[in-house]
Amino acid sequence: MVEPVPSSAAEDEPERAENGESDANGKRRHRKAKKQRSFWVELPILIVVALVLAFVFQQFFARVYTIPSASMESTLHGCTGCYGDKVLVDKITYDFTDPGPGDVVVFKGPEPWLENEAPTERSSNPVVRFFQNVGSVFGLAPPDERDFVKRIIAVGGQTVQCCDAQNRVVVDGKALNEPYIHWMDPNDPHQEPFDPVKVPDGTVWVMGDNRNDSSDSRYQGGGGLRGVVPVANIIGKARVIVLPPSRWGGVSDTNPQENAQPVALGMSAPDWQQGVPLGLGAVAAWPAVSLGRRFGSGARKVVKRKR
Repeated sequence: MVEPVPSSAAEDEPERAENGESDANGKRRHRKAKKQRSFWVELPILIVVALVLAFVFQQFFARVYTIPSASMESTLHGCTGCYGDKVLVDKITYDFTDPGPGDVVVFKGPEPWLENEAPTERSSNPVVRFFQNVGSVFGLAPPDERDFVKRIIAVGGQTVQCCDAQNRVVVDGKALNEPYIHWMDPNDPHQEPFDPVKVPDGTVWVMGDNRNDSSDSRYQGGGGLRGVVPVANIIGKARVIVLPPSRWGGVSDTNPQENAQPVALGMSAPDWQQGVPLGLGAVAAWPAVSLGRRFGSGARKVVKRKR
């Protein structure tokens, strides 16, 4: 005979069923599904989480930077007031390796570089300024600090100068192979010469690919040692152009020292000038040879007379 379910158990059965517990007959009841949040409630949460993750990623791993000028043409496009390339800068590479020749790097401007640099303008409107600062974090606006992008030409301990007879930069007595150089006037591939500079340890010598339109180590802070960049100032290595889509691709890091050709260290003269001393020597030697012959002939005649 089946016993009736006690009233207290019958009253507790709906509660047990709601909590997913077994009822009086041992049957498992499923818990009622919770009501999902509205899409419009979850959207702001998703946006905030995405922004936080992007901020952390760009602060510690990689960051997008806007190219502000034409000094790295045609490797990187940029100009004042235009939509320059957006490049992804690797911030962890130099935690494991040292910066090397050919690397395109973003770095904080050393003090000598900032003497004649105007600070980045920010709006006086606090709301607009807030969005400008947020945009700079994600590469959508210029950063509030004064950063630069250039290519490493020489590292600490090396001696750099310009130029050899073929108008090439020379490092440690070897003329560099620089296929990335952009000439504003292709018919006049000429760059300004500078005296030898020994790069101090812990610093690098940087130059722009747009060789005649780049304010780099040759000129910053008065040039020379005041133009070198401390390795500690380097933020990271430019890896990829992410915007605009038409410019997608990697950033060239060709090592100009890899196929460098030995040349005489110093300011070399053109070939025609190198032949001048030899010509002058020949001209000067001719009278001496002629006089020597006359003197020898006269001496032989005197000897014959004495005999």
